[in-house]
Amino acid sequence: MRRGRLDPVTVEVMRGGLVYAAEEMGVALRNSAYSPNIKERMDHSCAVFDGKGRMAAQAEHIPAHLGSMPLTVKAALRRFDDGLEPGDMVLLNDPYAGGTHLPDLTLIAPVLRHERLIAYVVNKAHHSDVGGITPGSMAAESSELYQEGLVIPPVKLVVGESVNQDVMELILRNVRTPRDRLGDLRAQIAANRLGAGRILELAERYGAEGLEDAMDRIMGHSTELMQREISKIPEGVYEAEDVLELPREQATLKMAVSIEVEGDHLTMDFTGTDSQVEIPINAPLGVTLAACYYVVKCVTDPTIPSNDGCYRPVSVEVPEGSVLNPKAPAPVAGGQVETGQRIVDVLFRALAQALPDRVPAASQGTMNNVTVGSYDPITGEGWSFYETIGGGMGARPGLDGIDSIHTHMTNTMNTPIEVIERNYPIRVTRYELRPDSSGAGEWRGGAGTVREWVLTGGTATVSVMAERNSTAPWGLLGGRPGVSGEYWITSKDGTEAKIPSKCTVRLSQGEGLRVLTPGGGGLGAPSRRDRKLVRMDVLSGILSREKARLDYGP
Repeated sequence: MRRGRLDPVTVEVMRGGLVYAAEEMGVALRNSAYSPNIKERMDHSCAVFDGKGRMAAQAEHIPAHLGSMPLTVKAALRRFDDGLEPGDMVLLNDPYAGGTHLPDLTLIAPVLRHERLIAYVVNKAHHSDVGGITPGSMAAESSELYQEGLVIPPVKLVVGESVNQDVMELILRNVRTPRDRLGDLRAQIAANRLGAGRILELAERYGAEGLEDAMDRIMGHSTELMQREISKIPEGVYEAEDVLELPREQATLKMAVSIEVEGDHLTMDFTGTDSQVEIPINAPLGVTLAACYYVVKCVTDPTIPSNDGCYRPVSVEVPEGSVLNPKAPAPVAGGQVETGQRIVDVLFRALAQALPDRVPAASQGTMNNVTVGSYDPITGEGWSFYETIGGGMGARPGLDGIDSIHTHMTNTMNTPIEVIERNYPIRVTRYELRPDSSGAGEWRGGAGTVREWVLTGGTATVSVMAERNSTAPWGLLGGRPGVSGEYWITSKDGTEAKIPSKCTVRLSQGEGLRVLTPGGGGLGAPSRRDRKLVRMDVLSGILSREKARLDYGP
């Protein structure tokens, strides 16, 4: 089929085929992975790129992964600028080569038809341990990248369909859970092979030139749609500030943004943001870009196909050496998961001035990262468990926020209690909605979560990485803030000790962790809330009678 001869219906069919290829890759990766973090929480993402290294289609996976993935692919292609052979796959996790943080391992495979490069298939998965000073590779005390785990530059994990055993053994020797890492990497390889097969099927049916033409037109159409949506935003400059929490009590870092809307183009400028720190909350540039792209999609039209063309009308300027664009070897473990969430908050705060009918109040503003691990005293084998915990979503214009849910830059699932207790020496003792945590308003914020567990054997190291413990998720248009988060260590005798939002502690058998995640901010004056909704919240236990009278009156 010659270029330029595809009709619009065929292009749309091919767009669906590309998206489905990415979605099917995700299914294969999830189903064949070993670790609960990928199999149950679905902490992975998949996408298809064209032969020029431009994202052409993505699955509905994790915004933080997908928005940063183009930089990762560019870094890999620069390293192998002489081209990749059929069957090759490039692995990397270096945050300063387009990565996010070290646990996120990206695998890139070229798709060739009759020796002609037609596409790349890519997946990224969060591995629950990649070495470093603490199990789970999310140490709150790390002061440089090298303390966070094994740094992998772009290397060929697979060469001509065969696994490069030297590279694989190097990785497995530097992690605490080699069996799980091997299984998860094999799952990533399998996912890319499946995706490549689906792309080749499209090329067989429509021709290589037809596939390339369709990708060009799909991306071009996304550009046109995004330009049209941006042009609907009132022109002007919109500014906002927010803060990141430091481990020291009440110490913060400033994030500042200025958003300029001019015609069909939008510019986000983070000048004024504080400099990078020797604490793992620095966000690599890819994470910052991902948060920006996510917010633009939220306030325009979420149905616009996400690809390279979608974000061509968006410019992002981030000072080098700032906490949102650090220089190596600044630590970044929490930048991906925590700072990324807070970038969303400050961007929404700015855009609320332009689009008050589209922007929600602040959600919990954190992923509530908990990593715990140790070694089995009998077998000597290492174990490592990682999870994020949902909280309150911010209230939306005309709708309450959703209770106990993962929001914004994460799109992961809950880790089932049964899976945790089957795989690790952990017993979950409490998992419920957090009463009285919602921000009051005409539309209330979502409720946070209470999650508590006890270590049932041996000793373990626990690392916590969270935000919104000393600051609260803000409300909008008269809505009140949600309640801040809390972390508590529980001892064998029942006493409790509150810990900071970023710390590492040691637990012994019988001791545990209690997490109270933040609630979402409210929207609109509480006095305007329908009394029937207040009564329903009281009856459901989300709101106590005393708090209802305090927030909404008698």
